Amino acid sequence: MSQEERLPKARGPLIYRQSIWTRLTHWVWAICLFFLLLSGLQIFNAHPALYIGQQSGFEFDNAVLRIGAINTPAGPRGQTTIFGQTFDTTGVLGMSGPAERPQFVGFPGAVTIPSFRDLATGRVVHFFFGWVFVAALFVWFLASFINGHLRRDILPKGDDLKALPRDVANHARLRLRHGRSYGPLQKLSYFIVFFILFPLIILTGLTMSPGMDAAWPWLLDVFGGRQTARTIHFGVMVLLVLFFVVHIVMVLLAGPLNELRSMITGWYRASPGTPSQEGDRP
Repeated sequence: MSQEERLPKARGPLIYRQSIWTRLTHWVWAICLFFLLLSGLQIFNAHPALYIGQQSGFEFDNAVLRIGAINTPAGPRGQTTIFGQTFDTTGVLGMSGPAERPQFVGFPGAVTIPSFRDLATGRVVHFFFGWVFVAALFVWFLASFINGHLRRDILPKGDDLKALPRDVANHARLRLRHGRSYGPLQKLSYFIVFFILFPLIILTGLTMSPGMDAAWPWLLDVFGGRQTARTIHFGVMVLLVLFFVVHIVMVLLAGPLNELRSMITGWYRASPGTPSQEGDRP
């Protein structure tokens, strides 16, 4: 073994990266989004179809997604239609469960809360965690504005946009650097989530409420009707699930212990050469 191989690898400094407010709201959101997703699928199963426009009807078909079951010469089959393209989804969507006791629902009970058909309970769970989610978002915005997290780590600047192509290339090659602040791709991703996806899913959810439509009738005009709002709500949910999957993959690639320590204690092991204090030069 050479002398270089015997030398310990250089370690970067431990920096305080996440405030208590960022950490608390992060875990509150994780819990809320879990229950919102599964209870939302329970609500969707009450009418497993999505439309564009002010209404849906029997004399026309403006559905962009429809999940159900049909009878065939070989027996019932699950079927999903997306923008006019039909796919056999037996065992996953439309028809799931054991062959002797199939369930004819949009999404299987394994991914809904409750696991059986209960729209009322699903709505109660959904609304409860929805308002907890909104409250946590308000706390995060207020705290992040005061402590500078919003300006420093979320809002992309001109230099971030210029460095974005290089940062994307580094991520594609798995060259991940642990810095004091977020990289350009991280900033852009979180900006889209906090300023586009979160507001969209909240406002479209409110648009589906008759009570909110009475108080804020302009919501129906903004989103083109309750049915379109429901479709946007579902689409944003899919995008948030994809973000969550990518987020977990990046945590695993970047070092799960270091990332978890950061979101539990606030302390983060940065790459060698990172200034130990904000404003220092390496």
